[in-house]
Amino acid sequence: MSALPSVTIAIPTYNRARLLTQTLERLTQQDYPADRLEILIIDNNSPDDTRGAVAAFQSAAHPPHHILETQQGANYARNRALAEAKGEIIVYGDDDILMEPGWLRELMQPFTNDPDRRIGAVAGEVEPIFPDGCPDWVRSFHGLQHLRSDMGPTSEHQVPMSANLAFRRDALRATGGWDINLGRKGGRVFGGEENGPIRRLRKAGYAVWFAPAARVLHQMPAARTTLRYVKRHAFDSACSRVVGRVNVDREDGRSSTGYLLSRFAGNVFKALGFSLVAALNFLIARPGAGRKSFVRAWRSCGYLYQIPRSLFGG
Repeated sequence: MSALPSVTIAIPTYNRARLLTQTLERLTQQDYPADRLEILIIDNNSPDDTRGAVAAFQSAAHPPHHILETQQGANYARNRALAEAKGEIIVYGDDDILMEPGWLRELMQPFTNDPDRRIGAVAGEVEPIFPDGCPDWVRSFHGLQHLRSDMGPTSEHQVPMSANLAFRRDALRATGGWDINLGRKGGRVFGGEENGPIRRLRKAGYAVWFAPAARVLHQMPAARTTLRYVKRHAFDSACSRVVGRVNVDREDGRSSTGYLLSRFAGNVFKALGFSLVAALNFLIARPGAGRKSFVRAWRSCGYLYQIPRSLFGG
């Protein structure tokens, strides 16, 4: 086995000092050589005491560094971390994850056993947990990331989550980093940000691996189990899928018009159908099933909102 690589762990954060503190309690105690690890907390204009939360760990085994990124958006923060990173591997995580002390070593295993440097990214398992409880109807919207049961390459259609995802820093820089039109911006939950970087790495000939033992717990507080949040997340996720597909087609020199028109037509019927199913479930006193159908209808509304904007340049 080769020597452990130098690593930068990058955590973009916005207004979540309490959860960030819990993440830092785990990150700063990683079983990893101190001279080969830096932790960057990219503060994306947080109005709370994020700076103070980071300062509280300056005497830890791996003290984190606070960096303020004033351009609003998680991908601006991720690109800032990419520019600042000193490690040959950059690991991205969310500000609400929890992990064991050996997590980072497990995540680095594919890189340390890759003398030809053909692995461009490695993802670990992400398990959602609900410290405040979770209504049954919400659970289906928060799945486990478990791309394979053993360590190895992922398939072309598998795109890992940015909550637990490592890249060769120079490969990510060379392939363009993160798309600033995607990702969270303040309270907007515009997703799909992983698709561009992963796709470009694969196109450049790099493999994307999965290390199931590099597991993190992804905290889902009560605010993420409300109808309001789940509905907004579904709408924004649909918008992000449209934007992501248009970006891919643009990179490949293809027109997106056929795709957009077919998705628009299909989602007109989906929005109407799921709305009808939601209404019927509420009428027969099945509120959980009604909420699930309503969320699916609202996701279709996201497509119907974003597709004309993408077609006509809005």
